Amino acid sequence: MLIPSNLLDGKKILLAVTGSIAAYKSLELLRLYTKAGADVRIVMSPSAKKFVTPLSFEALSRNRVLDDTNESWADDFNHIKTSQWADIMVIAPASANTIAKLANGLADTILTQCALAFPGVKLIAPSANTHMIQNPMIQASLKMLAIANYEVVSTQTKELACETIGDGAMAEPHEIFWNTARILLKNNFWSDRRVIVTGGGTIEKLDDVRYISNFSSGKMASALSVALYLRGADVNLIATRFEENLPNTIHTIDVESSAEMEEYLTDSIRISKKGKLSKPSLIHDEPIGLIQKEPFLFMAAAVSDYIPTHPQSGKLKKEMLGEEWNIAMKKNHDLIASCNKEGIKTVAFKAEMDPAVAMANAQNLLKSKGVNAVCLNIMGENNAFGSDTNVIDFITQDEMISLPKADKLTLSLSLIDQASAL
Repeated sequence: MLIPSNLLDGKKILLAVTGSIAAYKSLELLRLYTKAGADVRIVMSPSAKKFVTPLSFEALSRNRVLDDTNESWADDFNHIKTSQWADIMVIAPASANTIAKLANGLADTILTQCALAFPGVKLIAPSANTHMIQNPMIQASLKMLAIANYEVVSTQTKELACETIGDGAMAEPHEIFWNTARILLKNNFWSDRRVIVTGGGTIEKLDDVRYISNFSSGKMASALSVALYLRGADVNLIATRFEENLPNTIHTIDVESSAEMEEYLTDSIRISKKGKLSKPSLIHDEPIGLIQKEPFLFMAAAVSDYIPTHPQSGKLKKEMLGEEWNIAMKKNHDLIASCNKEGIKTVAFKAEMDPAVAMANAQNLLKSKGVNAVCLNIMGENNAFGSDTNVIDFITQDEMISLPKADKLTLSLSLIDQASAL
């Protein structure tokens, strides 16, 4: 997915690197941060410099690297001023040794001193051998950190440096990036709100090797899901096509036909309306209760208007079909009109080719289908299916707001800002 160059404009990230073979991946993470517009400073533990030199980080960040040999109290190049400067501290990779130190409040390196001095959210990406990460002492340390203003990016199972397959590998840089961006960009309106997004062109079977579909790429739905994730929502994406490298915590359901999409959509709407358990307070003895924010539904899928009347099993042979194949089609079920929209804010998407009738058709959809808003997308040579940019008119009963052409993630962030006022 295309990450906007201004996504993290004005954000200040303190990236802490510890002694792990995964330290080289922190260079890619740093590149993602800076390409998104963030200002990044680096602090390294003594053992981290055995894996990657400070010069590599300085070259990419354009900032000096803070380590145990160069702290200065003549300026702001020290663990107190650096910690005060940052909006978030990210420790990636975090070795088992560092995890244990942090959980016990040790400050024997400049890196652990920064962690103790930084009062905000600290994002930690563990990296260790399977037996080390699963050691009861390290697991206990991670649980301690989880209640001490740390958020943990889960490790992954793959081939480790010790040439064994197991859990303990650091999360991929893009996953750490998304977690960082979510912490920095989430807001109160969307946080913990359940949201359903549908996307992609549905695939309607003719036989077991042929189908009818459309050119919808699913990129807008994927971008919309990421925007909602970044704002803090609990996102369920039901689609036929997905962008690569979506955040792992976006729940995805891969479907093909419109009937399959309707089945999962119906269940998802029902589940979205149930309350969520609130988290117990760690300070006050408050009971766990049900909390509920009104859910949202974004219908960005391009659902087939007509489907084959008689889909066949197996492969239809051309000898049997003859010189011409007349495919019988029937009008499809209307998902937007028929889904249960009671108690859920609904935003429909409408693609049009003719500007002369596009607005009238969008307003008719708004009135006839019982939705709260319509996103009108007028297709053309400069705004085709599958492109990385889009332009949308956000239409409600009261107003029409034109969202200027932008990459789809930037556009989606603007779109959900408008949707929050519904």
